[in-house]
Amino acid sequence: MSGAGVGPGALLIVGDVITDVVARHRGPLAAGTDTGAVIRTVPGGAGANVACWAAHWGCADVRLLGRVGADAAQWHERELAASGVRPRLVVDPGAPTGTVICLVDTGAEAERTFLTDSGASLRIGPGDWSDALLDGVVRLHLSGYLLFSDSGRALVAVALESARARGVPVSLDPASVGFLEELGPERFLARVGGVDVLLPSRAEACLLAGAPDAGAAAAELSHRFPLVVAKLGAEGALIARSGEVRARVAAVPAAPRDTTGAGDAFTGAFLAALVAGADVEPAVTEGCRAGAVAVEGVGGRPVGMR
Repeated sequence: MSGAGVGPGALLIVGDVITDVVARHRGPLAAGTDTGAVIRTVPGGAGANVACWAAHWGCADVRLLGRVGADAAQWHERELAASGVRPRLVVDPGAPTGTVICLVDTGAEAERTFLTDSGASLRIGPGDWSDALLDGVVRLHLSGYLLFSDSGRALVAVALESARARGVPVSLDPASVGFLEELGPERFLARVGGVDVLLPSRAEACLLAGAPDAGAAAAELSHRFPLVVAKLGAEGALIARSGEVRARVAAVPAAPRDTTGAGDAFTGAFLAALVAGADVEPAVTEGCRAGAVAVEGVGGRPVGMR
């Protein structure tokens, strides 16, 4: 395991647990006929990936609340446990486990496109929450995918209230530009008041702030959130507080094979470092390190950890 060390207390992540079907191809897809590809089925989901990267990066007690179907519940629980995560998976009686088809162009940029069937993950709700989940927890992280269903939004509200009552800081990753556009930036922002750390990508930050570049967007969003860490991929990350960009952290050079889960890797390592007691800028540096490791593997989880 790489890492920032082991700190006291647990990290609780609430989010999606998904089955990823990763198809790696080269060049444009051939519409109406065959395109050669290398295809693998791997465990994924933004919430689950963050949990695995946090454990991989040295956090000794990582817990995950998610919802899956009976079709793949045992497989996901086994994979998470093997990765050092303590899963609490609610088995949905009426929906299958969510599935994402990841189309990855194996060209120089390793760009990816997702086809998403959220399945049981969209049905997670306040009935799956218990205040006891925060026992021993020093940080709570919420996947932005929770905001894209009525039940998930209700869960976010309950979890935020519970965390505030216990003085547990909360972070959130907005998750998806496509879903943010459907929901609407203002509706999204209205639902996440009380979040302490926002971790958007460049595109998510610009969309949420209505700003043309990541620096201006992060600065604007930091009027709403005490800390904004904008993930910029090959350009590293920036840190904004109180309406200003306070620091920029350089990326670690990497040779990308598959960018799936790079943002999740960043978030997991960043949170692991915070739990270990690191200041924000060193924690962001750990995030950049993990992002570089992630893009050189295939799939959203640390390579070789299972």
